Amino acid sequence: MNSLAAALAIQDKMVAWRRDFHRHPEPAFQERRTAGIVAAHLEKRGYRVKTGIAETGVVGVMEGARPGPVLMLRFDMDALPVQERTGAAYASEVPGCMHACGHDAHLAIGMGVAELLAGCRQDWGGTVKLVFQPAEEGAGGAERMVAEGVLDDPRPDAFLACHVWLDRPVGTIDVRTGPVMAAADKLVCLVRGQGGHGALPQHAVDPIVAAAQMVVAVQTVVSRNVDPLDTAVVSFGSIRGGEACNVIPSEVELTGTIRSFLPETREMVIRRTRELMEGVGRACGVGVDLEITPMTPAVINDLAVAERLRKAAESVLGTDRVTAEVRTMGAEDAAVFLQQVPGCYFFVGAANSERGITAPHHSPTFDLDEECLAIGAAVMVEVAGSLLARSC
Repeated sequence: MNSLAAALAIQDKMVAWRRDFHRHPEPAFQERRTAGIVAAHLEKRGYRVKTGIAETGVVGVMEGARPGPVLMLRFDMDALPVQERTGAAYASEVPGCMHACGHDAHLAIGMGVAELLAGCRQDWGGTVKLVFQPAEEGAGGAERMVAEGVLDDPRPDAFLACHVWLDRPVGTIDVRTGPVMAAADKLVCLVRGQGGHGALPQHAVDPIVAAAQMVVAVQTVVSRNVDPLDTAVVSFGSIRGGEACNVIPSEVELTGTIRSFLPETREMVIRRTRELMEGVGRACGVGVDLEITPMTPAVINDLAVAERLRKAAESVLGTDRVTAEVRTMGAEDAAVFLQQVPGCYFFVGAANSERGITAPHHSPTFDLDEECLAIGAAVMVEVAGSLLARSC
């Protein structure tokens, strides 16, 4: 079976699924309607279905015509706390909640893949394990699924996941080996001073001045401690403190994010960030309560699986439409699965500048060219067939 032709044959279905999910977005660990639709779809097509993993996660398992490896395919389900402003006919009907990152498309691709693989079950061997994951957007859904046994019974031999990508044009696939998305760590720092009158700073210990110096000092971690041929990011996202223009507050809170690719760089950046912030605190005479919490490791693609995916994508689209350009400081908790199972995380182009579909991920005007659905499903089915020793 030609994977692209088969996917195009159900393109209208995938578009309808995607638009339905888009109209009815659900946030992390609340994807109950979404999970119910997915579970019913998998059951109808002969998968053994388990629900309620990490609250709303769904797993569907199907064996092929003969013994073989176990392949896990993962699709995320959660929406974001964003008020949609696209004006689309299928815009979110839930105030303050929107599929602003394309997880609705991932769901549609996953349901399409489930249907296509079930339709050619007699052609492949081994086992397919489809995982529909809640709470990818920073709420720890992958970690909870692993803790609740999603990698057991059966244990996967390989892992695949994809993301629609608005930095790449529709009709393309991007896949590369090694690190493709960054490790993410959360920084929260409480700077404790002594409040006082703004006109009499000598009687206070100013946490705002200390916090400002911390923000500036930490910028030298990337510019002066990270190898210029490597990369990292330390960004502060909020500074909260004070209520009045003439009052020095007692406390200021800083929050931020640390991103890196290499484990040794991650460790060094965290250590130097802590040293600088605590050192500035001592110099300014303020207390510093600093917490740096790991969120996700880096997404690192396995060489063999990535090369298999590249060949599959080229067979579907041609060599000129398969690139190896995307490497982003964004984070993804698919990394949790990739730490334990060799696999590949790849990007499905979804932008269309001629139609004005270029808004960034997490934007209230985010949308995508739905032609990406069939392409994503076709490539996923093609590489699945390759890994399961038969092309569907």
